[in-house]
Amino acid sequence: MQDQIEHFLSSLQSERQFSANTITAYRNDLNQFAAFLQRPPESSTSDPLTNWNELTQDSLNAYLLFLGERSYASSTVARKTAAIKSFCAWLNTRGIVNGGIGEHITAPRVDKYVPRAINPEDVDRLLAAPSRLSGAKPEAMRDRAMMEVLYATGMRVSELVSLNVDDVNLETGTVLCPGKAGRTRRLHLSPRALEALCRYLTEGRRILTDQNQNSLFVNHRGGRLTRQGFWLILKAHAEKAGIKQMTPHTLRHSFAIHALRRGADIRDVQRQLGHVSLSTTQIYRDLAKRV
Repeated sequence: MQDQIEHFLSSLQSERQFSANTITAYRNDLNQFAAFLQRPPESSTSDPLTNWNELTQDSLNAYLLFLGERSYASSTVARKTAAIKSFCAWLNTRGIVNGGIGEHITAPRVDKYVPRAINPEDVDRLLAAPSRLSGAKPEAMRDRAMMEVLYATGMRVSELVSLNVDDVNLETGTVLCPGKAGRTRRLHLSPRALEALCRYLTEGRRILTDQNQNSLFVNHRGGRLTRQGFWLILKAHAEKAGIKQMTPHTLRHSFAIHALRRGADIRDVQRQLGHVSLSTTQIYRDLAKRV
């Protein structure tokens, strides 16, 4: 059963250019689905499955009922349902399951997502937190540089941790950002972000890692910092700065809203955020108009 899941995920990546994060989420969702089918809980009336061709609408409904009884957010259930529906369609096109299985399942309604930003004063307090807490330690230089770059460019956290040293041009004050589906964009750094990044590169990074390591932001072991690692770092600084409800994308949202409030053109903000459609950026303009 695992082989079919991996073949399906490979097709999503090669044919539909799903992002690495989406592929990872779908893999976790489908592995959970397979585990349920292979070992149904005692409360379920479904029989254990050993192959996808044994999948029935009843066993699928049993799993959907199981999901509904968990304490998942509606957005999580919606994603899991979408993964299962897409996978069932893929199994059907290959004749592995009977036609129609999964065709009519529906995801729960998801409340419209509203990005949350923090005000400029909180941004300043957050960005100053590493230096105030850790002095001149290399980790403090790294943390300040990461947060400054995020706020100056609006890039995603996944894009930030994917950066290599070669992506940075200190002379032009720009960084080449690796976006979704291979769409890269060159982003300009603010003077403050450029100063923090220069200090990290010249003073802090060489203490944290071997210079043969090309990853721009590294952990205490010298390897590439992960999204989870960044989130833990950001959360710690936010707590010490007294900022609540911080998420990995808070600085990205704050960049967009603050830029629009300063009069930036929405198409420039769209390009910096890496949005394919302008409508995706519109929500920031609506939020920027609120007092």
